[in-house]
Amino acid sequence: MVEIKNTLNNDVYTISVIGEVDASSSIHLDESLSEATSKYKKIMVNCEQLEYISSAGLGVFMSYINDLEEKGIKLVIYGLSKKVHHVFQILGLDQLLKITEDEEGARGIIDGI
Repeated sequence: MVEIKNTLNNDVYTISVIGEVDASSSIHLDESLSEATSKYKKIMVNCEQLEYISSAGLGVFMSYINDLEEKGIKLVIYGLSKKVHHVFQILGLDQLLKITEDEEGARGIIDGI
């Protein structure tokens, strides 16, 4: 089960992913990213409460890599647990997506600091 919370602060859209993203719940992440990438240029994904992500959930992130580049969208993922971050590393997603430890780091990347 996953819970997605979306907030807009100034011009930065934040998607908070809570719980587990598996094959059945990855659709909620996909819908949230789809909406965000159609409207905003600065997106942060808060994964501080993400407990588990399946290959389907990782596939959702992978499916947006080209869109991000084509549309000039800055997307930063932050707050991954060591276990979840390791899964991103195994697939090389840490080389394709911007990932940082905390919200402060994510804001720095988004703001170009």
